[in-house]
Amino acid sequence: MPLLAAHVLLRGGPPLLAGALFLGCGGDTLLQVGGGTVFLLGMGSFAAGHVCYLLLFARHGSPGGARTYRLAALYAAAWLTVVVLLWPGLDGELRVPVAFYSLLLTAMALGATRARLLSGAGGALFLLSDTLLASGLAEWPQAPAPQFWVMLTYIAAQWLLTQGVLLCHGGHHVCTEEEAGRSPAGPSTRRGSGQSRTAARASTMPKP
Repeated sequence: MPLLAAHVLLRGGPPLLAGALFLGCGGDTLLQVGGGTVFLLGMGSFAAGHVCYLLLFARHGSPGGARTYRLAALYAAAWLTVVVLLWPGLDGELRVPVAFYSLLLTAMALGATRARLLSGAGGALFLLSDTLLASGLAEWPQAPAPQFWVMLTYIAAQWLLTQGVLLCHGGHHVCTEEEAGRSPAGPSTRRGSGQSRTAARASTMPKP
């Protein structure tokens, strides 16, 4: 993520976006160190990054409408379902922090739908990535190479969120509902590079 954050700064992107990416990098580093309190600090770093994204989407996103309310109901139902299913398998000290973190993550993903289509897709992938990670913490059966899928969805999520914000920020205007649902017509922006999240998240996966 540091390279992607540097890409944002070199393009003159919003500092909040670079901050969200650096906080994600900090979260990765803390997850790599170990569990317990350090894991909670890593979760807190990611949560702070989601707050940065929420502020960005409040600034650049379109006004809420019927579409936003429908998506809010859908995302709220998804959050509640995942928390209820994960709750029994999580360690006692992780249950409440995971519930609050996932609520903030869901709010960020919903906010992303108010900006570009790329951002909405990035928010949804971030939800998927952290749900895959949480399923490992709850000791659910895992698909082959779970760390690969967590890493892939996470990096794709950060890249999509970044490109969506840069597209809105580049025009210095609020994205309308029509623009939010339309793919950009111009040339693609350069792809930033992301550091692998495999090692950081693999350390949190339960051992067989």
